[in-house]
Amino acid sequence: MSWDCGLRYMFSVSPALQHGSILDKEDLSKLDIVQRLAKDGYRFLQKPGKGLERTDEPQNDEAVRVCLRERGHDVLVLRRVSSHQPALPASARGGGREEARSRRYIVVSGTPEKILEHLLSDLTLDEEQGTTHCKGSDTLLDDFLLTYPVFMSTSDLCQALLGQYPFTVNCTKGCRGKEDRKDALERKQKVLHLVSQWVSLCRNFLRDDEHVKVFMKTLYRYMLDDLYEHPALEMHFRELQKLYQLHRRQVQDDYSPQRKSRALFHQWSLKEMGGLQSRDTQRETKEVLCHVYVTLDSYLSLRVHPGLVAQELLQAVADRMDVSGADLVLVAITYPGGRLLLQPQDRVFLQSSRPVGRLHVCRRDLGEALSPFTDNSELQQRTAHLLTLNTWDVAVALSNVDWNIFVSIHEQELVYFTFSRQTCSSQTALLEQLLQRCDEIQLWVMTEVLLCATLCKRVQLIKKFIKIAAHCKAQRNLHGFFAIIMGLNTAAVSRLTHTWEKVPGKFKKLFTELETITDPSFNHKAYRESFKKMKAPKIPFIPLLLKDITFIHEGNKTFHDNLVNFEKLHMIADTARLIRQCQNDQMGNGVAQKSSAEARNYMDHLHVIDNQQTLFELSNRLEPRS
Repeated sequence: MSWDCGLRYMFSVSPALQHGSILDKEDLSKLDIVQRLAKDGYRFLQKPGKGLERTDEPQNDEAVRVCLRERGHDVLVLRRVSSHQPALPASARGGGREEARSRRYIVVSGTPEKILEHLLSDLTLDEEQGTTHCKGSDTLLDDFLLTYPVFMSTSDLCQALLGQYPFTVNCTKGCRGKEDRKDALERKQKVLHLVSQWVSLCRNFLRDDEHVKVFMKTLYRYMLDDLYEHPALEMHFRELQKLYQLHRRQVQDDYSPQRKSRALFHQWSLKEMGGLQSRDTQRETKEVLCHVYVTLDSYLSLRVHPGLVAQELLQAVADRMDVSGADLVLVAITYPGGRLLLQPQDRVFLQSSRPVGRLHVCRRDLGEALSPFTDNSELQQRTAHLLTLNTWDVAVALSNVDWNIFVSIHEQELVYFTFSRQTCSSQTALLEQLLQRCDEIQLWVMTEVLLCATLCKRVQLIKKFIKIAAHCKAQRNLHGFFAIIMGLNTAAVSRLTHTWEKVPGKFKKLFTELETITDPSFNHKAYRESFKKMKAPKIPFIPLLLKDITFIHEGNKTFHDNLVNFEKLHMIADTARLIRQCQNDQMGNGVAQKSSAEARNYMDHLHVIDNQQTLFELSNRLEPRS
């Protein structure tokens, strides 16, 4: 199969150029462009057998596009970025390769297979350590691994990777000398490096994938065939051993034609009952948020472990509500509309962070009826416990909950959430939990203020919330900060004119300053500038991050002429990488801090009214409309 390689725009050379005659300005311009592109190493449509002219002279021209064609169709479009553009990391510059690396070709669009092929070609092998790295600050490797679910399935990627791994048998028959064997070894190392990076980055989504298990077994057999002839692969093999939980044993090798003469060989095998470990080893054991409705329009937010059973949850609710757990039953309203009475030993969560349905607590004597456990009139009589707590401790406890969720979120969850939220809901559970947490904090602020019947106590509550918001900002938790400010700015709270009139002037001034950060003007300029000044680790306002990705998604086509629009995916990956940057804690300045047990217990059991109509009724009760 022959490939035609050429430029998107071809220049027709006039007879004057061919016979050495005097050239006019137009001819000189065409010749100059062709020569400059040839010096950059671009491939023109040409007759077979003609060599390509290359030079290492530095070029100062702007970005130029070049395209690869197969069977008359474009399969890959690249764009050259000039050396002065911020496309190179400091780590990629050094030695004698600095000038060569200053000319990068980034992917504009292409087929998935050609993008992968270019990615492997773009990887540079470190001859001393035998490792590989990718050029460019926003690397093609990271872009590809974060966004590949948009344009190809995991099964397709596994097949494409196996297709890029040179088989030992084919290489032995086809290689003509040391150079060919060296190229084959380099290709194998690049593929193994890419696989290692893929699993290291996306292991949370791959550990239960059957296609990945089959792929790993196949690749493992290929590596076994290559280890004896290419000892340099041992380092890559050990790296995969750690990622895939491989173990070593001595067995008779009876399947490899390359090593039948060796009776014993150190073989590595894949543990059938192991699989991939999560990037965060505590991901499955961390506590999750659970909402249990105690009335038709209000719920308790509890922090529980994923293996919780119904009896344990009922006891936690009973302790919080100061009633006997023996008198309660737990009913789950399934999403299609059915009701499920949970038995004492039934698990509450089907998966690590998703309950079996909307959970309601009812009195046992009411059977399956979903009558309220209590009513809002009783709840309004509850004392405002928040007034007795230290605001810094409350902010620390709030930020600790937010951080424990945020640090477990994977960048790829943003990609799944944007492109396939409905079909891949299991892949975005933690992200959705943090979004739910934002709504919960906002409703909690409204609930606490509107359930306080005494004017002076309401004023004290508003003062406390303003201070808690300021503390959250100081603790670099802008997610919780935004939620509190939005809760105070909701119509049901902001309309309490008499209450806000009693708030001291210095607190009103502080609130106004905090409000300016949440101002959406000029695409949230105030927030972005404030957030940029904060050092990592920090918790961003997740809804705004999703808004940025959605804007990129809806403003750009994913495919152009059946080619993947990789420029769009690069922008999405670059935005999603903010999650990783915010989670980074190299200096040990973590968001999580120690808080008082009382504040922690309070924040672990929040009471929230989630019915806007009920909240407005409470607001009108406190300060009737004039």
